[in-house]
Amino acid sequence: MRIGELAGLVGVTTRAIRHYHHLGLLPEPERRPNGYREYGLRHAVALARVRRLTELGLGLTEVRDVLADDAGRDLAEVLAELDADLARQEAAIRERRARLRALLDDAERGRLSPEGPVSPELAAFFGEMAHATAEHARPESVMAAKDREFLALFDTTASPQDRDAFLTALRPALSTPGAVERAHAVYELLDALADADLADPRTQVAVDEAARTLVDALPDSLLTHLGSEGAQAFAEGRAVRDDGFLDAFLADFAPAQAAAVQRAMGLLARRVADRPDERGSR
Repeated sequence: MRIGELAGLVGVTTRAIRHYHHLGLLPEPERRPNGYREYGLRHAVALARVRRLTELGLGLTEVRDVLADDAGRDLAEVLAELDADLARQEAAIRERRARLRALLDDAERGRLSPEGPVSPELAAFFGEMAHATAEHARPESVMAAKDREFLALFDTTASPQDRDAFLTALRPALSTPGAVERAHAVYELLDALADADLADPRTQVAVDEAARTLVDALPDSLLTHLGSEGAQAFAEGRAVRDDGFLDAFLADFAPAQAAAVQRAMGLLARRVADRPDERGSR
């Protein structure tokens, strides 16, 4: 058989056959006096086996390893590993489809977050925030929108464990009595600092008020999550995480807003340090 006939018989391309020769997956046939390769049944059987293995999902390197063992002793092990890998892929696909289904359901109900797609945990948290805001007929705050953007960024960059721990710590900010009112008071004060001049003494008073209001709105569970060292590092502009997240977070605020947030973190650090459990641990 010529190479084109072999390719047609097994159902591959001539280019693939030449590539298999180059990789050592298919033995080179003898050549006729005119220089053309002459393929026989042995080559067709070997090529068919390569095709079957690649269709199962094996890479060409794995196929070469299998073919190198004439007795086929490693084939069962390779196929078992492939089966396990396919099972993991199936589970991942099912999980992604379930997440897409939830997002589509939210879209149909008009509840899809503009910052999405986000994790199901953060999507649920955003839903709670939107419901609480709608109940109190509050207008949209610029700072509230920034909050959602940063949470979406954190959702993407943090590990699942860090994300879940943070959201668990933050959730009481919505569930405690008066939490929504406190949150909107913080947003209004921070929104008002958007164009404020830090050199103006009146701005310093407004920064202090916003900082104190922000600290009062933060739940104790978040204090426990951050710890005094983390809050103090944030207050001093030192990185809590080694990935530039803090710099990006503060750079998106107006100077007076950033000053209020950092001052709040300083107050928070002292509040955490003054807690009995913190003093007792020293």
